[in-house]
Amino acid sequence: MDVKLVFVMVGVWALCFTSTDAGIPKCCLTARTDIPLPVLLRVQRWTIQPNTGACDIAALILHVRNLKKPICAHPKIKAMLTKIQRKMKRNAQRMNH
Repeated sequence: MDVKLVFVMVGVWALCFTSTDAGIPKCCLTARTDIPLPVLLRVQRWTIQPNTGACDIAALILHVRNLKKPICAHPKIKAMLTKIQRKMKRNAQRMNH
């Protein structure tokens, strides 16, 4: 087989493999509102999934310590998370002084 043909085939295969993997977005299909406080206390970060574009519903994607998969939460949980993290930060500052 011609070397050029092999390189072209490998290039096309790689392009197909990477474009199909990147082309499928990971969207939350449902959003939970009943997330226990101990879980909310372990949230390390969150991202916002807008309901525009590829995803149908708005959601907060919570990345929780000691959980492999993120949790899809209702956007109204963001206010509660912000309040919890402010309190935790304030308590940490008090402990350091």
